[in-house]
Amino acid sequence: VAEEELTDVLVLDIGGTHGVLEDLAALLKKHFHLITMKEFLGNKEEMSKKIQSVFVFECRPSIDHELLESLPNLKVIGNSGIGVDHLDLKMILSSGVKVTNTPHTMADPTADIGMALMLASARRLVEGNVLNFPG
Repeated sequence: VAEEELTDVLVLDIGGTHGVLEDLAALLKKHFHLITMKEFLGNKEEMSKKIQSVFVFECRPSIDHELLESLPNLKVIGNSGIGVDHLDLKMILSSGVKVTNTPHTMADPTADIGMALMLASARRLVEGNVLNFPG
């Protein structure tokens, strides 16, 4: 797919402390043209008309009324992870924008942690560690 045919998606950043993980960004770039918030703010007039989606990763970027108004062609906000409690759904939906999320992404890691905690509890690993290695 040629880059000009890819849908423009706004993300906070790529990499760094709060940006989309670089491996995930590489996957997204196969299907979308990613625009960082810095690029958007640097050329808001041109970019605002192109962006059709916002990808929210770890609750960022924050979706507020000002951002929604600045993106006239916004169609969907994709949230990475479970739940959309951090999004003002009433405000977003009233502007005609759809919201999606990835409800099953955390199922396996949550099950893994649950099993690890049950095994640690059953085998008293934390107590054994404290008793054997006082610190």
